[in-house]
Amino acid sequence: MDRSVEDLTARARIRDAAIRLFGERGIEGASIRDIAGEAGVSSGLVRHHFGSKEALREFCDQYARDRMLEIGQEITDAAGVAGLDPTTMHPRVFPLQLYLVRSMMDGSETATALFLEAVDSVELWSKSYGIEPTDRRAYAAALAAIKLSVFVFRDQVSKALGEDITSPEGYARIGKGLMEVFSIPLISPEQAEQLRRQQEK
Repeated sequence: MDRSVEDLTARARIRDAAIRLFGERGIEGASIRDIAGEAGVSSGLVRHHFGSKEALREFCDQYARDRMLEIGQEITDAAGVAGLDPTTMHPRVFPLQLYLVRSMMDGSETATALFLEAVDSVELWSKSYGIEPTDRRAYAAALAAIKLSVFVFRDQVSKALGEDITSPEGYARIGKGLMEVFSIPLISPEQAEQLRRQQEK
């Protein structure tokens, strides 16, 4: 194999291993040695490609952000909402989602910026569908946070379901639950109006 191709393949393996381990353990919980072992390379090669663990984390942040945006665009262009089949999306999307949520919890500015972009997208989506919340920004932030919270509480959610939501089947199941949370009203329009009036007092 050509040396440059071999290096590129090793770089990708290191990146993917770092995304898996950072997503599972957080940046403090995954060492360069752990990542090297997961990728099947030496610690020296990790440092050769990325320099430091923090630089590797920043690279992974940007890669995960860009891939999620690409996948989102692919889904929109190809099939719209029909493209959101959790069973087929799981292998591509779940590791990136888990990584970005953990990265946000660890204080990543890149991951936080992606969350803010998601809130912006929900705002635009709600306008395009004629949804008129009293506070559109709060509505968008709440929806985006609800989706992410499933991954923050993945151990507890898995225990509640009796099924691991990191598996394709569990991921599909909680995806269906989220869809129904977003599509089935919890209170009547009259009750919502009563709550709004109480909040305005």
